[in-house]
Amino acid sequence: MIDFPESTKTNRRIPKESFYKHLSLSTALKSKFVSDISRIVAENSLTKENLNLVKDSEIKEILLLSIELKKQDYDQRIIEAIAKGNPHKLVFLISYEDQKQLAVYYQKLYMTEWMPEAKVELHLSGNSLEDIWSGLVRQIAIGPDTQISSKMSLDDQLMRQDEIVQLQQQIKKLEKAARGETQPKKKFALYQDLKKHKEQLEVLIRG
Repeated sequence: MIDFPESTKTNRRIPKESFYKHLSLSTALKSKFVSDISRIVAENSLTKENLNLVKDSEIKEILLLSIELKKQDYDQRIIEAIAKGNPHKLVFLISYEDQKQLAVYYQKLYMTEWMPEAKVELHLSGNSLEDIWSGLVRQIAIGPDTQISSKMSLDDQLMRQDEIVQLQQQIKKLEKAARGETQPKKKFALYQDLKKHKEQLEVLIRG
C-alpha cells in the first residue's frame, strides 16, 4: 500500500511528448518512450504545505509518477532520463499488467523486483521533505526489512547495501562453481573462498 495523504493526490496525466521533447535524448531512446510507455500520470505531489510540515527544506516538491508500460522488458534508461532531467524529486511506480515495480534515482537508479500491487509499500516519515525523501529512497533502494543500521547516513547505508549485493552475487557464483568442480583440491579451495565471503557478508549485515 502506498500510504500518501489524500491532500497530496493530483492524478494528472502528463503527455509523453512533454518529457522526450525537452530531454537531451538519442533518437533511439526517444523512440523507446513511444514503444515502451503507455502513459505517465503524476499521482501525488508532496509539498511542505499539503503535508503540513513545519520545517523548511531545500526540496520543494516530491512527485510520485505512475508509468504504465506496453511491455515488461522495457528500457530502464527511460526512467533514469526522466529523473535526471526533472527539477523535482521523483518516485516511480511502474506497472505492467498486474505487476508493479518501484524506482528512484539517487546518484544512480534503484529499482525493486516486480511484485503484485498488494505487496507494494511506501510510507512517509519525517518532519521535512528532506527526511521524507531520504525515507523513500531507503524503502526502495534498501527495502523495509534491511538489517543495516538506521544510525548510518543514507549515503553510507546505500554504499553498505551495494557491498552486500556484490558479495551475495559473488557467493552465488562460488556456490555454483563449487558444486560443479570435480577436483578435490580445487573444490576445497572454492569452499574456503566461499566461507570467507560468507563471513564478510555477515560482518557487513551486522554493521
